Amino acid sequence: MFTVRKAAERGGADYGWLRTAHTFSFNTYYDPAFMGFRSLRVINEDVVQPSQGFGEHGHRDMEIVTYVLSGRLGHRDSMDHESVLRAGEFQRMTAGRGVRHSEMNASADEPVHFYQIWLLPERPGLAPGYEQKAFPEAGRRDAWQVVASPDGRDGSLRIHQDASIHLATLGGGAELTRALAPGRHAWLQVLKGSVELNGRPLETSDGAAISDESSLSIKAGSPAEVMLFDLA
Repeated sequence: MFTVRKAAERGGADYGWLRTAHTFSFNTYYDPAFMGFRSLRVINEDVVQPSQGFGEHGHRDMEIVTYVLSGRLGHRDSMDHESVLRAGEFQRMTAGRGVRHSEMNASADEPVHFYQIWLLPERPGLAPGYEQKAFPEAGRRDAWQVVASPDGRDGSLRIHQDASIHLATLGGGAELTRALAPGRHAWLQVLKGSVELNGRPLETSDGAAISDESSLSIKAGSPAEVMLFDLA
């Protein structure tokens, strides 16, 4: 079973300094049909203008994964981390018992474009934690590259949930398959380009929920980048 979430149907707004799109209900956007999917609670696509950003604010009991597509994103938190995420880099922040942070465009002249993802943790009250990593682009050319997993396998970020996140970049016409174990679910997010998912066309920023399927076939119509969530 497939449920397609078209990019144009997402919630969100353009505030001038921030253009944001919400796959699931978030902040003032509410859609009872899209409250999340399995342990996935938030998929936000944000573009922040130069030298702008989100001031200090708090989170708790959430696994937060950020992926920068272009530009540079500055980060500062109450765990004494201060860093800059560049294009192609991932960050995992376990909010756990509570953490405060701020996120700012680290450039004075170019926007930063990124995805921020929230997953429900395996249990409440975890110790706060932080990781940041760039993964070699060669490892995902026409292949699945694991970037987050419960056990940190293959050098991936460790998330505290029975879920894994995989990235792939596909040349035009390239095809990838992935088996889904019985009882598993998936979400595919198209970050760039266009693909067919088991014959269903998806464009940039479209997503799809997948349940009760044993395998997935992704074929790129144009050069594409996709993110796949394997979920309990």
